[in-house]
Amino acid sequence: MIRPHRRHPLWFAYLLHRVSGSALALFLPIHFWMLSLALNDREALDDFLAWSDRGLVKAAEFGLVFLLAVHLFGGLRLLALEWLPWSGPQKTLAAAAVGLSLLVSGIFFLQAV
Repeated sequence: MIRPHRRHPLWFAYLLHRVSGSALALFLPIHFWMLSLALNDREALDDFLAWSDRGLVKAAEFGLVFLLAVHLFGGLRLLALEWLPWSGPQKTLAAAAVGLSLLVSGIFFLQAV
């Protein structure tokens, strides 16, 4: 049985913020490893960059930028909840955070393709 508060849209905003933060934390070691290739092994970096030019990887980059944007705008929403007076349209802020995330990641994806 699902608890009633877990059906609320802000519960999904909370969950999306936690999942996006966890996924970004898992991505960071891969990113740092790739940056170390730029410093230490130029041929391996070229191979990695050639591999990353595939369509599936570009789609995954869209997902990564979407997670980053979701986490950023979700964090801004949380800051607004903590610092601004409480108001009724909290669902609108959550929907705006997801919408802005889709816009930012979509623009990135269109430029990558």
